Amino acid sequence: MPKILNHDKMKKASLIFAWYLMFATAAFGQETFTLFSKDLGGGATKTQEFNGFGCSGSNQSPQLSWKNVPQGTKSFAITMYDPDAPTGSGFWHWLVFDIPASVNEMVTNAGNVNLNLAPKGAVQSITDYGIKGFGGPCPPEGHGFHQYIITVYALKTDKLGLNENVSPAIVGFNLWNQTLAKASIVAYYKR
Repeated sequence: MPKILNHDKMKKASLIFAWYLMFATAAFGQETFTLFSKDLGGGATKTQEFNGFGCSGSNQSPQLSWKNVPQGTKSFAITMYDPDAPTGSGFWHWLVFDIPASVNEMVTNAGNVNLNLAPKGAVQSITDYGIKGFGGPCPPEGHGFHQYIITVYALKTDKLGLNENVSPAIVGFNLWNQTLAKASIVAYYKR
């Protein structure tokens, strides 16, 4: 016959379990640095597609927001990269850095440098299209789906010390050297 615990022992066991559950949640349930977009689901659209280079889209950069910023973050950077481009080295579509640590969002079309929608102080450097600001997806027709990896970087410096004319490779090297954490989303697109 099973032993029945008295009320005090059950109460003590419940408290121990509650303490364990609280500890486990605190230790293992920490929220991570996360990137979101109101404009993108699983894929890009004609709204984000580049206008030029054989494409006729609206070339609007997507809205982006992030949360659970790591402690010690002094600025942010954002990139959009296509590893499937038939170039031998992928294709950089957007590079923004020196975004102040107080910012947690890029509004829709902030990648259009002529509209001044990016946060004050942010630098949008040259893409592989040879332009500054956002250059949307434009995969070759019939090449299948390309993945566009959009990444926000939490950086341990407030400024990268670079200007708007720097190449994507130099931006990437400096991001690698200054990154505390990063979060990405992937949008797919084909023509």
